[in-house]
Amino acid sequence: MKICVAGLGIIGGSLCAALKRAGYAVDGWNRSSLPLEYALNRGIIDAAADRFDTYDFVFVALPAEAALNFLETTRFKDGAAVSDICGVKKFLENAMFSKPRNFNYVGCHPMAGKEVSGIENAAAELFDGASMIITETDKTDKGALAAVKDLTAAMGFGRIVECSAEFHDRKIAYTSQLAHVVSNAYVKDDESCFCTGFTGGSYQDMTRIAGVDENVWASLYMKNSNNLSEKIENIIRSLSEIKKALDFGDEEKLKEVLKTGRVMYENGKNIIKNRNVLITKLR
Repeated sequence: MKICVAGLGIIGGSLCAALKRAGYAVDGWNRSSLPLEYALNRGIIDAAADRFDTYDFVFVALPAEAALNFLETTRFKDGAAVSDICGVKKFLENAMFSKPRNFNYVGCHPMAGKEVSGIENAAAELFDGASMIITETDKTDKGALAAVKDLTAAMGFGRIVECSAEFHDRKIAYTSQLAHVVSNAYVKDDESCFCTGFTGGSYQDMTRIAGVDENVWASLYMKNSNNLSEKIENIIRSLSEIKKALDFGDEEKLKEVLKTGRVMYENGKNIIKNRNVLITKLR
């Protein structure tokens, strides 16, 4: 199988490294030259790609808008499997299935990353034990889907989660995008200065993702704006309940509100089967 990864940032570079670790030959392509040179010099990729119609499988590891442009304008091999790894799925799925294609599109989203970027931070171990979300419709080609699953297992992922693009975007608005928004809002306080000696794990957990690139994340937020706005409204409502109890000196109400959150958290740790999601453990 001839494989190429288009986009050699931390995720694309890690895809290459993980595939190489699994014994695959992998070529790479990038919009700028320095990451490509880095990948070649360190053996992260085998060769630089200058065309894509010879590859059986192409991972598109680009930001959402750039990924869509690449998918729309690139000539792929007839029958090739092509997967993007963007953090929003319905946006791309709608475009890919809007007309016939000579390739087979499968949407993916690896649930792994770091608060840093760049291929110099890529690692073959980044996906070890992580989840790979694969989105499907009745138009998804079964052969391409099987190829994605095989490569996912080879790269060291711990589970495959299969669901619709709509379900993915709703969940990601809560589990990923909301967390980034809250972290960003949390540090917009005068007390965020001069915190040395006053921080423990809770502060570090809350602020770790506050410094992510707004040029990348703003685009993702906008493409999932309805879902994310709803989740922000929910958290504003919950914070308002706590603030109201504090303002009125109502400790019993405060306990009640905090208990509700604790119970929901504990219940949420239980694995409940959902007919909209298929989870396959790989390790």
